[in-house]
Amino acid sequence: MSQPVVRKVKKKLQHLIHQAWEKAFHEGLLPKPGARDEIMLEVPKERAHGNFASNIAFQLAARAREEGQSGRTPREVAEILRERLPAHPYLAGVETAGPGFLNFRLTQLWLKEVLLNLAEAPDDYGRIDDLKGEKIQLEFISANPVGPMNVVNARAGALGDSLARLFAFCGAEVEKEYYVNDYGVQVTVLGESLEARYRELLGEEVVFPDHGYQGEYLIDLARELLAEKGRSLLELPKEERIAFFREWGCRRILESQRQDLEDYGIFYDRWFSERALHESGAVDAVVQRMEKNNLLYEKDGALWFWATAFGDEKDRVIRTADGRTTYFTADIAYHLDKLARGFTHLINIWGPDHHGYIARMKAALEALGFGREKLEILIAQQINLIKEGKPYKMSKRRGEFITMRDLLDEVGNDAARWYFLMRSPESHLDFDLDLAKEETAENPVFYVQYAHARIASLFRQLDREFRPDPVAINEAVWEDDEEEILEKVAFFPETIALAAGEREPHRLTAYLLELATLFHSYYNRKRFLSEDERLTHIRLSLAFTVGTVVRNGLGLLGITAPEKM
Repeated sequence: MSQPVVRKVKKKLQHLIHQAWEKAFHEGLLPKPGARDEIMLEVPKERAHGNFASNIAFQLAARAREEGQSGRTPREVAEILRERLPAHPYLAGVETAGPGFLNFRLTQLWLKEVLLNLAEAPDDYGRIDDLKGEKIQLEFISANPVGPMNVVNARAGALGDSLARLFAFCGAEVEKEYYVNDYGVQVTVLGESLEARYRELLGEEVVFPDHGYQGEYLIDLARELLAEKGRSLLELPKEERIAFFREWGCRRILESQRQDLEDYGIFYDRWFSERALHESGAVDAVVQRMEKNNLLYEKDGALWFWATAFGDEKDRVIRTADGRTTYFTADIAYHLDKLARGFTHLINIWGPDHHGYIARMKAALEALGFGREKLEILIAQQINLIKEGKPYKMSKRRGEFITMRDLLDEVGNDAARWYFLMRSPESHLDFDLDLAKEETAENPVFYVQYAHARIASLFRQLDREFRPDPVAINEAVWEDDEEEILEKVAFFPETIALAAGEREPHRLTAYLLELATLFHSYYNRKRFLSEDERLTHIRLSLAFTVGTVVRNGLGLLGITAPEKM
């Protein structure tokens, strides 16, 4: 895999600066360079200030003063370096700016390299190997199988699926997992609730169970079961009947959840059953392991974990006084199972009500001999739906919450994913339903997809397969607005690296919107197909490049890149 051009250019500029520094040192003008000295390069906020800038002169001026060598200002140091920089085909010019920055202006050579690299393997453009060798497990959504999924689940789904795509594009081995909470009180309550609805349909007077699930989706399930089994289930002993309703209801809801997720474009590599974890003895084994390692103590008949000794705010119950293990105990067993499968990094995406669980899980892993850094928790925050400028409550037919399915039916997968990913996951999100359905420049996902559709239309008009020609590209002279677009394209791999490394897909949505904005402006000013073959090829090459990046970027977000709109 070739190195991204931006990294290649930065490495070369750093080498040139180091050469100038070495020369200035031998002339007795600057301190001696060290093997570990880092030369920082950043992209100026304004293009007028060049392609890259370095603050190395500030560091050298400070070091020279500390070593008593000189009282030179950073600007004087920058000028010393600038005058000694070797020539290079990448360099068009270097300026000393402000109090001491070195601003580098590049020739178009690097942009031609970007375009040619992309044209060689379009589908792989942006792919990097930053995470090569990593085996990452992503566990996300994991909603209890007792009812439909809500919009926070949908946000976590978009985040988890996009991160999995980003990690894989950066070279990692990735596995997506759904933890099925099919054990414990919640599934028993589901069975009792469904049994009550079934008996109601048969005309019985029923006392609905305390804390039972109220959603009308249970009435739908009860009708389905009545059509399938008739009255026969009433003949079962009550305990056996509740167990049947629990198993059947849990399985049927899980099937519905799986279908909703697949319709949303999310396919898991593994569905892990909590019940299987208990039945395997893994949960009890955790208690024994923690007792053996002197991590537990008894109080009021219960077994407690010394969580405070490992950074938690208070100690946690592992086994209750009546002998039942807690949800926390099962969670520890589950994470130990993950680590036993050889993952180098575990990432969980939880809802906003789980923030308090982070410290205890990290404490447990540390206590059992694993580094806290092995586990990373991301929180997908709440969503406020907005319609006609006001908070909006969609149909409550399926219970007292807004379902993921209803939202996707309202705006579609692409808009839902974009809006869920356009903000940092830990920030609250206002989701404007009206805007998400608009086919205007005001709707960012439409605007980005429309850029791809416009480009596809250009190549349909051409009526032949197009690929940038290396000879024509090497001879091309790009105008300023074309340079700006190619510069944005050049930073696509770096944007992917940041989005993956910082767990922030919103960096990619922002990038794609900026690129689409540049292209639409260019498209509205230029004629692409003309009698001038050289000019036609240059502009179509630019369109090919932008179309490739938009398609690859949308794919990493799980969003389609339509060819017609």
